[in-house]
Parts: sequence; structure tokens; C-alpha cells
Amino acid sequence: MIKEFRLPDLGEGLTESEIVSWHVAVGDKVTLNQVIADVETAKAVVELPSPYAGTVTQLHEQAGTVVEVGAPIVSFDVGGGTAQGIAPVGFSAAETPKRTPNLVGYGAVPEKSGRPARRRWLTEAQPVAASADTAAVSVPAAVSAVSEPPAQVPPAEAVERPRSTPPVRKLARDLGVALEQVVGTGRDGLIVRSDVTRAADQSGEVSGTVEDPSSDVGQGLQPPSSSESSPSAASAAEDARPSGGDAVREERIPIAGMRKHIAAAMVDSAFTAPHATVFLTVDVSESMELLARLRGQKAYEGVKLTPLTLAAKAVCLALARHPALNSRWDEGAREIVQYRYVNLGIAAATPRGLMVPNIKDAQGLGLRELGAAVGRLTQTARAGKTTPADLSGGTFSISNVGVFGVDAGTPILNPGEAAILALGAVREQPWVYQGSLAVRRVMTLSLSFDHRVVDGEQGARFLSEVGTVLSDPSMALALM
Repeated sequence: MIKEFRLPDLGEGLTESEIVSWHVAVGDKVTLNQVIADVETAKAVVELPSPYAGTVTQLHEQAGTVVEVGAPIVSFDVGGGTAQGIAPVGFSAAETPKRTPNLVGYGAVPEKSGRPARRRWLTEAQPVAASADTAAVSVPAAVSAVSEPPAQVPPAEAVERPRSTPPVRKLARDLGVALEQVVGTGRDGLIVRSDVTRAADQSGEVSGTVEDPSSDVGQGLQPPSSSESSPSAASAAEDARPSGGDAVREERIPIAGMRKHIAAAMVDSAFTAPHATVFLTVDVSESMELLARLRGQKAYEGVKLTPLTLAAKAVCLALARHPALNSRWDEGAREIVQYRYVNLGIAAATPRGLMVPNIKDAQGLGLRELGAAVGRLTQTARAGKTTPADLSGGTFSISNVGVFGVDAGTPILNPGEAAILALGAVREQPWVYQGSLAVRRVMTLSLSFDHRVVDGEQGARFLSEVGTVLSDPSMALALM
């Protein structure tokens, strides 16, 4: 028995994901919950386990393809009978199918007999239409444009919406290709990227354009008449091609996956929450000496202690005294939600972009546990193994820009949070210490906050307390 596995919603409400890599090939035998692929959602790379035990018969999508949730990605031969973890086919409406839990959730959705009818939609009738027993003929967009329009447009009729994925539909819009006039070569008539680019190429040939970017400007072109093109259009066309056979000087990177999510989140944060930022420069010489002593203690063996670790503890202590900074603005309910716990986000730069996994219930952790948790989260993030659960539910974030040699900045709030603290680089600088000028190790703290939730006084007092602990770690006892 052949079973299709369709891309599931991984619990984030996402509509599509990219297949990063396959761990199986056609002919491989797999077991239930065996990892078969790495899938990149808008937040993280997730290992996708198999809901079936059987033999892989087909991989419907290649690595690097963006797939819509619910689309088939792999087929299995599960032998005779019912597949493991899947309810029987053809259950009645009154029955509640029992589904065996697996790592995907509860397996594939139980199947019903028969194929569900596709949604119909209304559109303007095309000059060329297909009858019930005749296949539709593909007409390039440019041919339709130059043909004579019909004398009378027939009334609108119901036709099936062209089957394609969101990235393909966007490509068609960018290239000016009407999907209604494209015949899909994918499975079950699915329109794929190659179908759209082929239709665009045919359109270019009819209109007399040249798609080869390696050719010289003007080579193989028929001189357009004044009625066919304007000087501005000709100038734009020349600007779009490299001149004199030079190599292409631009690289276009599709905005997808995590980068698309980061961009949307940052725009939403920057233009929804009114940001305010305050700065404080503190002498952290005593903190650096404390870290050096602790690294020699057996209890801290194997734990990476950094200024970020101390800052994390100072933040947890200060948030208990200033809960406004550990909250969020609920626009729908018109309420400010204050948290009684701290899920501390740690910004991590990864090859796939910025990620902010968080330490759950950080307020109850000691310095050693915080150091171990920070090291574990950042290492997992850079390896691309962060789970969606680690990226959700943050209440306050810290960004350590000092590791890049930066002194200060104005960090943007992580969506759903009221404040974020940026740590600058620790530098040796002249500093007035105990009434005399001395060379001390100095750091600048930058605190951005949502001014709808946090007043300037609250933000300043919070930052001052964090700075007090970093300049004199013994003051942490006074804040407990």
C-alpha cells in the first residue's frame, strides 16, 4: 500500500516551509519517527520525522524547494493493511478515528475514501476554452496580446484555479505571466517554476526580446519602431543588462524562510511599538575580576563565563523590581500583560540569520546554570538545531553586540516584548576611580523599550540597577 506524507503544519501557523535536505532516498527502508528530512520554517530548521514505517518510493520535492503546507513531499510503501500510526481509510462521519502519537504530532490526517473536490472560482472567460472532453491548449501571453479581441466577451464561467505554490505565483506576477494560460508539468498538473519561466521566454520571443544576458547589448535585436517602444523603455532595458559582455555584477537572493520572517518581525516591531533608548557606561573591572576567579573554581568547570552571563543574572534581579520591562502590550485586549516569570532571550548570530532562543524561567537559575544555559542555546542556534519551542514565549532579550567590537547601538525590540538590552564591548579606558584617574575596563549598556508600556523613569531606573550590579557584583545581594 502506497501512502503519501504531506508537509505538516509544525505548530507555528506557517503556510510553507523549505526542504533543506533529505536524509533518505528512494528505496530506503524507514521506521516510525525516523528523521527523513531537515525543513526550514520561518523560525528554525526542524528535523522532520516519518509518520510511517515502510520503504520510500518517491520524493516529490527536491532539496531547496519551498513547499506549501499540505502538499505531498514523500511516498512510502507500507505493505498490506493499515499503515502504522494511521487510521483506517473510509471512516464514517460519526466515528472518531484513533491516531497513534508520533514526533510529527499525531501522524498524517486520517484519509477518507475518494478525492475531495477542488474549490471552483469565477474568472473572465478566455478566448480559448476547453470542453469537458478536450484538454485545454496553452496560449502564450504575448500571442493573446497581439491577437484580435473577440467581438463580444462571453459571460463569466466557472473554471478551476491554476494549481501552483505561492512562490510560483509570485514569480508569475513578477514576470507578467498569466497562470491561466500555462499548462503545468508537475504532478497532477501542478504549475512549477520551469513552466512559468518557459512561458515568459515564449512571450519574450514573440515580442522580439532577448533573454540571454551574456550577449552584447543590441545583438540579435530588431530595431523597434516608435510605436512599439519609447526611449525611456529602451533605456531601462539597456540598464537591466550588463554592458559590453561584462560579467553580471549583481546577485539576487530570494527572500524566503527565516530571512522573510526576520524582516516581517522587525518591520512590525519598529513601526508598531514606539521605541525609546537609553545608554549607560559602567566600570566592569570588578565583574571581570570576579569572572576570572570563578573560572578557576571546580564548580564552574566546563561552564563558559562571560560578561553576558553576569548581565543575564543582573537583568533577572532587576526585572523582579521593575516588572513593567518584563511585559507586553496586548492591542486586541487593550491590556498590558505583566509576566511573573522571565523567559530570557539571547540573540545569536547564525549562518541563517539572527535568532533569539530563550532560557525558560531564567529568574530561578543561579550564575552557573545561566552560564550553561546560554552556552547551550547559542551552540544549538549556530548548529541550526534550535526548536520552535525555544524561539517562542520570550519576555525580555539581551543582545551582545560587544563580541563584534561594537560599543553601543539602538536594538529593535523582539516582537511581543517590552524591552531589550544590548551589551557593548569591554574596553580599557581612562576612568576616574576612587578620586584618581586610572585605566579601567568599561562597557556601555543600551536599553530599548516600548514607550507605550515603559516610562522613561522606569527604563532609566532599571538600567541603573543592572549597571550597579555589573560595576559592583556584591550589590546583587542587595537586590535579592
